[in-house]
Amino acid sequence: QVQLVESGGGLVQSGGSLRLSCAASGSIFSINTMGWYRQAPGKQRELVATITSGGITNYADSVMGRSTISRGDAQNTVYLHMNSLKPEDTALYYCNARVALKIYVDYWGRGTQVTVSS
Repeated sequence: QVQLVESGGGLVQSGGSLRLSCAASGSIFSINTMGWYRQAPGKQRELVATITSGGITNYADSVMGRSTISRGDAQNTVYLHMNSLKPEDTALYYCNARVALKIYVDYWGRGTQVTVSS
C-alpha cells in the first residue's frame, strides 16, 4: 500500500507560478512512476506530467514548456513546478504513484485545488 498527500495548491493570478508537492509513504520501494493528473469541473481526469524512478519525464502538450516535474532525493516525493499559469489550468490536481507488480497498480492522493484567476 502507498499513501499520497499533496500540498501547494491555492489561488494564483494568471501568469503566476506555483509548486505542488506530494509525499508518499508506505511501500515506497515498490513505486515505479509518480505523476500529476488534474480534473476540471465537468471534465475527465487528465495527465499533467509523470516521472519514472529513472528520471524519464512525460508532459501533456498543454503544460509542455512551462512545467517541470521532479522527484526528491529520497524518491518518495514528487514536485510539479508550473509557470505562466492560465485560467484553464484551474483544476483539482491529483498525485499518482504507479507500482509495478505482476500488473500495474495505481494509487491516488485526495487532490489539491489550483485556481488561476484571470
